[in-house]
Amino acid sequence: MGLVIAGERSGAGKTTVTLALLAALNTSNTSAPDAVVQSFKVGPDYIDPMFHQAVTERPCYNLDPVLTSAAYIRRCYQQNAQTVPYALVEGVMGLFDGAGGYQDWGSTADVARSLDLPILLVIDASRLSHSVAAIVHGYTTLDPRLQCAGVVLNRVGSDRHLTLLKEAIAPLKIPVLGVLRRHQEIELPSRHLGLVPTAELADFKQVLNRLAVLGQTCFDWERLRPLLRSLPRLRQFRQD
Repeated sequence: MGLVIAGERSGAGKTTVTLALLAALNTSNTSAPDAVVQSFKVGPDYIDPMFHQAVTERPCYNLDPVLTSAAYIRRCYQQNAQTVPYALVEGVMGLFDGAGGYQDWGSTADVARSLDLPILLVIDASRLSHSVAAIVHGYTTLDPRLQCAGVVLNRVGSDRHLTLLKEAIAPLKIPVLGVLRRHQEIELPSRHLGLVPTAELADFKQVLNRLAVLGQTCFDWERLRPLLRSLPRLRQFRQD
């Protein structure tokens, strides 16, 4: 199978969540030799894949139906995901933000549909309480072809704040699979082109260690691990 990490908008924290999950899986190599994860990135972005590769020590593959084709991204995912136990795709911008002019072409949603993968939706909850329910409801029902496996609540301020968020989401029957508090020490520096490349971060090793700890402690691994697990033999995708 595999899992797509999507944000409700740019800056929601999907890269932090992605790196934390990758770091946690990679760190578990010491006790579980088969715990290897293959990462992918939606779109032509080249900086985020640098971070993926620095964490996993494996190449990260771009999935861009705009510059390539839907058939290519299916083939690329199939060929590379089936060689490892786990597969994870980081989205781009907000879930439905695409190339424009043709619905959500090239968006994270477009890629998730093409690969028939479930979505983990990352929400910036820093300025939300009960309104989070409207966001989750909208994102999970706008396109019935998409499967939302759960949500990650990012930048949660307190236990009380978390309680309000969970109470709001509960009636929707969408599981909360991760909770990240407001950890300023894991904020990755950025500039106009995106994140600052790993080679320019003197303390990246320390950041990576903190991300691994977050990955190991902030997610519901009992539910996440089966979603991330890639089948040894993936079904053949249609070639249109």
